[in-house]
Amino acid sequence: MVKISVVIPTHNREDVVGHAIDSALNQTMTDIEVVVVDDASTDDTRAVVEAYDDDRLTYVRHDVNRGGSAARNSGIERSTGEYVAFLDSDDEWRADKLSRQIGRLETRSEEWRAAYCGFRSERQSAVVSLVDNLLERETGIEGDTELLYAILLLRFSHGGSSTLVVERSLVDELEGFDPTFSRHQDWEFLVRLLQRSRLAYVDAPLVTKHDTGVPDFETCLEARKRYLRKFSDIVVDLSLAGYPVIERHRFSLAKVAFANGRHREGIALLRGSAAPHVRDYFGLGLAVYNGLNG
Repeated sequence: MVKISVVIPTHNREDVVGHAIDSALNQTMTDIEVVVVDDASTDDTRAVVEAYDDDRLTYVRHDVNRGGSAARNSGIERSTGEYVAFLDSDDEWRADKLSRQIGRLETRSEEWRAAYCGFRSERQSAVVSLVDNLLERETGIEGDTELLYAILLLRFSHGGSSTLVVERSLVDELEGFDPTFSRHQDWEFLVRLLQRSRLAYVDAPLVTKHDTGVPDFETCLEARKRYLRKFSDIVVDLSLAGYPVIERHRFSLAKVAFANGRHREGIALLRGSAAPHVRDYFGLGLAVYNGLNG
């Protein structure tokens, strides 16, 4: 058994998947395996992966596109590590990412079964990069319940699944990712994780995330409804305690609507909404601008 299995789901990312693979194989912690799951790509992703001559790398291909959750689950099934780390194919890791996270977990008690880390975003827009640097969303929280609430309230950013390292036994208990989610797969997974484990944090930007454009509004809307329904008991408890859960998600969805040029839906969602963070006002303005000029 290797120490860590790295699962990289990908679909039509021939131009960037090599960077993700390199950043995984070049980790200072060498007792790893890397499982790339090609979710029925139609470009040259397979050729890029198979060009690597490294026994630690395994290529798995889906015959039909099944989505990111199913791709991660296929990677989990093929993995053998004591821990599982997830890396999106358009993201990259710093070389010491895994060693620092495992080091953090191995100094903690057994209730700490997963860790995340800091990240930095490379944006196409200089304005968005400036807002990222000046008005960061809260991060660096450790624990369980407080983190769970922060995620549902959209006041916390963990940087997506690329920042996570999780004990394999916990991944198995959770039965991996929920394949019914086309978006917000990492949110859903993390909420369930925090119901079973405490989450540790490494305070360093060990992940680089790249801007991947505007998500489809209808896809986001349906996934968000599914997400809030799945955890409706917690949402209701938070709402009764005076926290504006639904209102914050309405504001978040309004930004996506405006960015897609869906101004009527955006205006409707803004009614009765609440911004999760002051930076979201800047995000809303940029979304309106992009939607009008797209």
